[in-house]
Amino acid sequence: MRKARFFMLGYPFVYVVDDRGFPYGSWEDRALRQHLSCLFARVLEQYKPLLCVIACNTASTLMLDQLRANFPNYCFVGTVPAIKPAAACSLSGLISVLATPGTVHGTYTRNLITAHAGQCSVYLVGSKILSIVAESYLRGIMVDLRRIQEEIFPCFVQKNGKRTDIVVLACTHYHFLKKFFHDVSPWPVLWLDPSEAIVQRIVSLLPSCKVTPSTEQKDIACFTSGRVSYSTRRLFHGFGLICEEMVGSIDLI
Repeated sequence: MRKARFFMLGYPFVYVVDDRGFPYGSWEDRALRQHLSCLFARVLEQYKPLLCVIACNTASTLMLDQLRANFPNYCFVGTVPAIKPAAACSLSGLISVLATPGTVHGTYTRNLITAHAGQCSVYLVGSKILSIVAESYLRGIMVDLRRIQEEIFPCFVQKNGKRTDIVVLACTHYHFLKKFFHDVSPWPVLWLDPSEAIVQRIVSLLPSCKVTPSTEQKDIACFTSGRVSYSTRRLFHGFGLICEEMVGSIDLI
């Protein structure tokens, strides 16, 4: 978000925190589709955004096409595993994708591999806990390096004298753990996330929008649970966001 803010001064941000549905990686696909459909219908009605960024690989790979079809009057930018640039940059041809189980098992991810990484060996590694570890870390809880090492260990593959040289971070929470990933890695790799490409895509779409940026900018974070603790308010204030409760909490399907 900080990168996006740097390039989009004057556009107010609404950061929707679906704390009621977190974590997405453990949901069954059908239930998550229903939940996200209801969530986006509420968000679009309440805020009428100029552009929607789906800042979640699991939600994007599962719902991006459906959301564009269901809400044709809105522009959606998804967050999907950076498999195409990883395949283009890899020297060894051994790439790992570190994600939630939902992203790993999704058809969208498999299609990206088929379309853009046919010449590479791509290893899909699903973690159920890393997004939760990242959330805890952001709230000041110490990180257990041993647990992180166990989760990322399958990403490191040696084959025919070559080794994994790129690990795609296919969950937006993992960015906050990059330092720890680096510290416990058995050898150096490029930890690749799509944030820069996403910002470039957003910026490319904004000039076509016939809306004048607001001079009275107010960036807010709204929470689907309807509950915001003091520590959470402090955390989000550090990111320049004012916390609000969403009008009417989102019920889980």
